[in-house]
Amino acid sequence: MHYTRPSKPGGTRIELRKLAGFLVAALCFAVLPGLLPANPQAPAADEAPNVSLTPGVSRAKSSTGSLRVDANLVLIPVLVTDPYQRPVLGLQKTDFHIFELGAEREISQFFSEEAPISVGIVFDSSASMKPKMDASRKAIVEFLKMSLPGDEFFLLKFSDRPESVCGFTTDAKYIEDRLPALQAQGWTALFDAIYLGVNQMKHAARPRKVLLVLSDGGDNNSRYAENELTHFVEEGDVRIFSISILDRSRSLEALAEETGGRAYRVRKLEELPGLAANISEELHSQYVLGFAPAERPIDGKYRKVKVEVSPKTGGPKLNTSWKHGYYSPAR
Repeated sequence: MHYTRPSKPGGTRIELRKLAGFLVAALCFAVLPGLLPANPQAPAADEAPNVSLTPGVSRAKSSTGSLRVDANLVLIPVLVTDPYQRPVLGLQKTDFHIFELGAEREISQFFSEEAPISVGIVFDSSASMKPKMDASRKAIVEFLKMSLPGDEFFLLKFSDRPESVCGFTTDAKYIEDRLPALQAQGWTALFDAIYLGVNQMKHAARPRKVLLVLSDGGDNNSRYAENELTHFVEEGDVRIFSISILDRSRSLEALAEETGGRAYRVRKLEELPGLAANISEELHSQYVLGFAPAERPIDGKYRKVKVEVSPKTGGPKLNTSWKHGYYSPAR
């Protein structure tokens, strides 16, 4: 399927703990019974569903078609790693602090989980990638090897323009078999590719959604500007993890930070496969913090959120990534 540009927008795993908190959060689905699909399977690749749901977060659709978070409960996914970029296990609710608009909010829901996720692989196949293709393909294979049963994937390549290689599938081997056909040529439509990837996540069957972007440079052929993409990504419920090969990409770093993902850079091609495997582990290792805003805003505005982790006495400095905000409902 070729990309058709839409209109512009305005190994250790963490075990499931505190199941009760998770069940309470899941009850929030009950406020939108009419929006839940009868068929749990993802729709066809060219069909765009109207609603994307995250456990414990209800959403209302604005007049512009953008999805906004209902203010009753906001869930923020958080990734915590040590100085060696390894996931940190065993943290408790009291180790976290969450702030909205500068004021600390009570964490009413807290759980960690290991659950299937939806992953979109966004693969740079522009001409500059030619000497890096073999290592990049191996990286994706290693990433897929670390997947969990129930994970689903789609594969998207980009050069002059983004193009879907295959839609969502739970068969990792199916994705792997398509990698040898990817050939390097053309320019780099990075921003358009991420836009298409986030848009395609509307078809995801899993509540946790991630884009893995692998590229060796900046954008030089997109129709979307970076600020337009940033706005679109803020409204999406997708975390972006990126691997920059050799050269640093500040754009990918900014997008990853905003969405609660992480940006990595490799200086040697031989580092790629191992890094990709580690990222796969990270994607399945997260905490979720839930809070109720002090007010019930209905202004449709983006509201910033900050998360802090209290360091253990004498322990190493911890790195924290989280989704940096949410949109309140519009009138």
